[in-house]
Amino acid sequence: MLRERAGARELTIELPDGARVRDALESLGELAAGLPLVMAVNREYAPEDQVLDPGDELALIPPVSGGSSAAVIHARVTAEPLSLDAVTALVRDPRAGAVVTFQGVTREVERLEYEAYLEMAEERIGAIVAEAVERHSLCAAAAEHRVGDVPLSEPSVIVAVSAPHRGEAFAGGREIIDRLKSEAPIWKKEIEGGEGRWAEGTTP
Repeated sequence: MLRERAGARELTIELPDGARVRDALESLGELAAGLPLVMAVNREYAPEDQVLDPGDELALIPPVSGGSSAAVIHARVTAEPLSLDAVTALVRDPRAGAVVTFQGVTREVERLEYEAYLEMAEERIGAIVAEAVERHSLCAAAAEHRVGDVPLSEPSVIVAVSAPHRGEAFAGGREIIDRLKSEAPIWKKEIEGGEGRWAEGTTP
């Protein structure tokens, strides 16, 4: 389908230095519209925030034959403010009759300060999301966690899932946030009046 849309097996795209996989996808415009795609970089599946190098070979991978449509699985740890709308958009799926979202927001203190073992945290969240998709037959699932300072009432974590029915959607979303909080290597300090106190945690 992609080859037919493009009218060719290969295209060359130009991106600025520091461009990421998501920038490459966005640059394709209507070519990639409406399809649950992932991208491979130099023949390895790549997350949307992976930085690209000049000369990289990119491959658009639609759902593969031999199984049901691939579920979108997204996990990200970032210092940028989180967007509920953006995360929810990642799980939209024509098979889904239910979309469930969760936001964990800063409460009672002026801000929270998060630190993470970034590489492991993102990998662990991705595994949690993928396992929930499989266990609850979700159409798609996404989870993002913020690091750095998160002011009062702003979200530090967002989970969104879609499923054919609400029962699976609620169960899948609950599993993702519960496991994320107990397994991802992320730490929280509560800041109030210039004083900081690390929150007590649990052993994964």
